[in-house]
Amino acid sequence: MHRKIAIAFSLVAACALIVACSRNGTGDGPQTIIYPETATVDHVDDYHGTEIADPFRWLEDDVRESDAVKSWVDAQNEVTFAYLASIPERDWIAKRMRELWDYERFSLPRKAGGRYFYGYNNGLQNQDVIRTQTSLDGAAELLIDPNTWSDDGTIALAGYWPSKDGSHVAYTIQDGGSDWREVKIMNVETGEVLEDHLEWLKFTDLSWSADGSGFYYSRYPATSAEEKYQSLNKNMTLYFHRIGTSQDEDEVIYARPDYPDWGPRATVTDDGEHLVITISVGTDDRYSIVHQDLTDPESTPVMIIEGFDYDYSLIGNIGDELYFRTNNSAPKNRLITIDVNKPEPENWREVIAEVEDVLDGVSLVGGKIIAEYMQDAWSVVKVFELDGSEAGVVDLPGIGTAYGFNGEVDDPETFFGYSSFNMPSTISRLDVSTGEVEVFKKPDVAFDPDDYQVEQIFYESRDGTRVPMFISHRKDVVPDGNRPTMLYGYGGFNISIRPSYSTTRLAWMEMGGIYAVANLRGGGEYGEEWHQAGTKLNKQNVFDDFIAAAEYLIENNYTNSDKLAIFGGSNGGLLVGAVINQRPELFGAAIPAVGVMDMLRFHRFTAGRFWTDDYGSADNPEEFEALRAYSPYHNIREGVEYPAILVTTADTDDRVVPGHSFKYAAAMQRAQGGDAPVLIRIETRAGHGAGVPTDKVIADYADRWAFLLRNLDMRLPEGYAE
Repeated sequence: MHRKIAIAFSLVAACALIVACSRNGTGDGPQTIIYPETATVDHVDDYHGTEIADPFRWLEDDVRESDAVKSWVDAQNEVTFAYLASIPERDWIAKRMRELWDYERFSLPRKAGGRYFYGYNNGLQNQDVIRTQTSLDGAAELLIDPNTWSDDGTIALAGYWPSKDGSHVAYTIQDGGSDWREVKIMNVETGEVLEDHLEWLKFTDLSWSADGSGFYYSRYPATSAEEKYQSLNKNMTLYFHRIGTSQDEDEVIYARPDYPDWGPRATVTDDGEHLVITISVGTDDRYSIVHQDLTDPESTPVMIIEGFDYDYSLIGNIGDELYFRTNNSAPKNRLITIDVNKPEPENWREVIAEVEDVLDGVSLVGGKIIAEYMQDAWSVVKVFELDGSEAGVVDLPGIGTAYGFNGEVDDPETFFGYSSFNMPSTISRLDVSTGEVEVFKKPDVAFDPDDYQVEQIFYESRDGTRVPMFISHRKDVVPDGNRPTMLYGYGGFNISIRPSYSTTRLAWMEMGGIYAVANLRGGGEYGEEWHQAGTKLNKQNVFDDFIAAAEYLIENNYTNSDKLAIFGGSNGGLLVGAVINQRPELFGAAIPAVGVMDMLRFHRFTAGRFWTDDYGSADNPEEFEALRAYSPYHNIREGVEYPAILVTTADTDDRVVPGHSFKYAAAMQRAQGGDAPVLIRIETRAGHGAGVPTDKVIADYADRWAFLLRNLDMRLPEGYAE
């Protein structure tokens, strides 16, 4: 690939393109938007003999390092926030969202050393804290409070791991939304934070040794400040850190410099006897497995499953038998055991065979196997004996998602959460031996879940594929062909979009909107075949599924094109960008969030190289043609009347670097042939989504819903603003 660059641009100029917006909804009359002029460069790339212009290439530069990009960001934000501030209902939406958010929330408890550890938020805390208690009805003690780490709440607790005896907790810190992590260790009894300090961690858990002397973790090599947020992540190495020592002294456990794309991550089994190293090369659940006998001081890691062909997710062990959920010979997954002393495939033992529903989550706890299945993307939970014979079911309220069921194989209890679109997570305790379920923590919220309904329908995509969709709204909202409707989708990376609660979605439904979720191909809702049907050369299936969902909502009198908005983040942002280009007339508004918008260059930044499993790569001639055909940035057409668009991203997003959204927004502003607004909202000190403080989330979604309210000509229900 060669590059021809002729730099001929100034900083963001004062001159502007004037656009009159007629989709003003409840606004105070027509509003004129003056977009900052975005400079262009004469840059052309050669892809396999095809020249592709990239006039906004300069917007890829890191905003922290480029004065030009920072000026552009400031100018765009000035326009966007002035527009949003002009919507009077915006403050009402934010106020009501804050009220809905103000309820106690709990995460699933973890047991260690006679203690329970769990996350807690009193309602409006910017970050969840960690509490501990010595019994289920005992007094809660505050252990870790990240709200004291920064004035603006942007330094977050990313994860925590108690040692097996509960004496120490190792925890990771996330700064400004970045994927990079630092590790600290706390003495649980005294609350003292030890001097241990680990850096350069990303995409890794921690796993303690049985004796609590230290833990295993993975990290990347240190890099320069200039490259930290954009350079490719390669050469992940597995280490062991011993408490009380410096990171420089950490022992290398597994490194493969001959394969810099490999990513090893470690798990110590509950009995402390086995180290299982799962190696990945991308986002696909396709792993090689390495094992080390921790009972033998002379042992070394040995590969027992070689090749990246199938998913092998470790569930646990009983003695020398390791339990794995796998899609080897079972696209919807099965449970097998592998004896570490004879790991050849002919010696594997099948415990639970593949069935029609997707085996999604499995745990070994209380001498039983608890299996969570996806039945048309919602949960069915079954209990099995260790030999695989059925032993019962866990009763659930209806269309929703159950999660958790963690614990050790001899632990008589486990905890699980359950939620749906109209129901925040309730945490329950399951007595594994009796099957008795009792509520541990139930939220007290400022609305009645019974006022909302959740249904599931099925529709046909372009090629006749049957696709499920969830539709939720207030019961008194009767679809009449004119209801403001938000359609959400993702469709990628084997990720299943399950029924779950979100205050922001509830706020939308309370405003009178319909909320729809389409379970597109590319996800994992129906197993690996469903996933593969939406990857690489099959990616257009995902867009066809989403377009067909929109057409169903219109044809079945839920809404119409002027009242239909689409929303998606990350891979879902790509989805929104692609379908806007393909069917601009079908939608009234769109919010592509932190999207992958340049499909020809995504693999050149940070974690982008991992995504070639799903997307393919422009370095491959055949895959280049497929990527070019739908890449949001490259398929914007001059003079087309596009719907109202609010692009959202963040300056510290080092997963999908913000240059994707910057270039896309600049190109769309230049091309827009209609009078609908094209705006970009760029959050500061925030990343791809994790760790964002509550205050910023509320402000962000109040802006998004206000934007939709104006551009879908939406009216708030009577009494909403009181």
